[in-house]
This record gives sequence, structure tokens and C-alpha cells, in this order.
Amino acid sequence: MIYLDNAATTMQKPQEVVDAVAAAMCSMGNAGRGAHAASLGASRTVYQTRERLADFFHAENPKQIVFTSNSTESLNIALKGVLEAGDHVITTMMEHNSVLRPLYELEEKGVELTIIKSNLQGTIDYEDFEKEVKDNTKLIVCTHGSNLTGNLVDIKRVGEIAKKHGLLFAVDASQTAGVFPIDVQEMQIDLLCFTGHKGLLGPQGTGGLYVREGLTVRPLKVGGSGVQTYNKKHPVEMPTALEAGTLNGHGIAGLDAAIEYLEKEGIDHIRAREQEFMWRFYNGVKDIPNVKIYGDFSGGERCAIVTLNIGDYDSSEVSDELLMTYGISTRAGGHCAPLMHEALGTVEQGAVRFSFSHYNTDEDIETAIRAIKELATEE
Repeated sequence: MIYLDNAATTMQKPQEVVDAVAAAMCSMGNAGRGAHAASLGASRTVYQTRERLADFFHAENPKQIVFTSNSTESLNIALKGVLEAGDHVITTMMEHNSVLRPLYELEEKGVELTIIKSNLQGTIDYEDFEKEVKDNTKLIVCTHGSNLTGNLVDIKRVGEIAKKHGLLFAVDASQTAGVFPIDVQEMQIDLLCFTGHKGLLGPQGTGGLYVREGLTVRPLKVGGSGVQTYNKKHPVEMPTALEAGTLNGHGIAGLDAAIEYLEKEGIDHIRAREQEFMWRFYNGVKDIPNVKIYGDFSGGERCAIVTLNIGDYDSSEVSDELLMTYGISTRAGGHCAPLMHEALGTVEQGAVRFSFSHYNTDEDIETAIRAIKELATEE
């Protein structure tokens, strides 16, 4: 199988990650729930991973890193933990449902929502953020990179806009964490939401939330914490305040190994390899008759994603044919990005997304190009 669905999850993981998870499954107790070797070992792994992530994203200190199960949980904690009735929030059409659905739910509870429009190439006008700021605006939340088009957002620029107006700034880094450098302090990010199973090359069921020091976020859930057992209220100290219940220690052990791998290999090297594959595929298919590609390819760096359609074929039919005839795994349909599909005019047809990994090969790309040429000719 040629796996080109890495924007959904990176299937091939470093061997170090596999080994770390297996070792943890055989030895790890419950972090913070005992003074025996198995529990203490788990606590050390969790803290070490917290330290690695803090360094990776340039956080003030490790306690500002909260472990979650994925970006969706992180975004729900962040958005529901700072917004309340009467607040105004600004977001974009580029967003994934993990941003949109919590905002729609909050809108029903009295939060005012503004969505910045996108053009036909899937990009936004940064001046629109400033135009939409009101007296009650509290937060800007946006993706760092579109999971549909691969277009990047200049989050440093958006962060500067947020700071200028005294707003909080939340970033969905699902498609970029582990691939593009992120400095939460330099980029003025108050809340960074990320998942472990994509660019960070960790296991599914891992993720995290960075919370700027000094910012209080209401917990999404409360319960067991391992400390202050006789207190009727959940502890307010970070990161315990946002980590009720047993953590996914086995997954966190794998995430720790994944970040160590990224540090060793260098994310610049990994990104360059992914970009090479993406541009080779794009240049190989962009001039094929009946092929329509979505997104802005006029600039430099972007997520390693190429999304396209062939004629009027339903995207699911094309994706199925790619798998059955050529052994190529892609993602078709709506990609949990309904507003982006509205902007592109692909709501009914959907689109076929190719997303690349540094583990792909030159042969993978050549096969994918040949497949699109043959399928487009058949159309």
C-alpha cells in the first residue's frame, strides 16, 4: 500500500515510538497515584514528555503543557474554558469541525461568532480580523494550516493583531505541530492545541494544550487528580487543573520517543522532504486535462497536501479507484471542513486529498502521478 493520507494520521511511526509504547505497556503504572516504582516511573515519563513539549513549543515552563487525547479535546477545553455568554469570538472558514462545532455550541449559549470568509483559493485577508474586532471581542481562534488545501496561516501576524487589541489568541496546530516551527511566545499564542498522531509522529489518543502562564481556563471535566483527595473542588494548579483522570501514559511514552526522534532528525529536514514530495506530485498533475487542484500554490512553504478532483467524478469514486487499482490510500469527501468546501464550491463533489510523509518514496510519488494521468484520461 502507498499511504498518502498522512493529514489524517501518520501511519508509519519511528521504530523508537513503537518500542516505547510496548515497553510502557509492560512496565508503567499510574502516574501520580502511588510511591512504588511502576507509578514513579510513569510520573517521570509524563514529566519528561511535558518538558520536551515545553521546549519544543518554547513554553514558559512545563506546567503550562496539558495532556489531552487529541486536538479536538484540546480545542473544547480551550474554547469552552475561556468563552462565556456575551463574549465575541472571531474565526475563519478554513477551520476544521473541531473548532467550528464547539463554537456553534457556544453560540447557542450566548457567545457571538464571526467567521472570516475565504476566497476561491482557500486563503483569507488578514485585515478582516481587525475589521471584525468589537468592544466585546475576547478571542481569535484559527488553524495554522488547512487540512483541506494545505494553505498556511501566518499565525505570528494574527497573534500580533490579537495582542494589539488585547485579545486572546488560540491556534489549532493539528496539521503543523511537529512539521513547522512554533514558538508560542514569539507568535503571541495564548492557547496552542495540538495532536500527537499526525506531524508529531506519536500514537493516536495523545495530544496537548499549551496555556499561557497567567491565563485561567475553566476545566472541561473534574475528578480524580492524585492530589488533594479530600478537597470537594478539583485542584486549580496547572497542569492538574485540566488533567482530571488517568492520563494515557502508554501513549505519552510513545509521544516522548516521537519528540526525541523529531529533535534528532530535525523538523526542517523532515519538512523539506515532505515539501519535495508535495511539489513533485503537484507539478506532475497540475497540467493534466480534467484535473482541478484546490488551494494556493503561488507561495513557498505550505502543508504537504494536494487536494484535487477529476472532472465531475465523485471524489469517493476516485479515491476508491486509487486504492483498488493502484494501492494508493487517500482521503475523499468533506474532510470535516464544511466551510472550506463551501468556499471552494466542492460541497457536493467533495475532493480527493493526497498528504505526504517523509517516509514516502520517489516511487510512491511517480505511481500517484501515473494514476491521476490514467484516471483523468479515462474521464
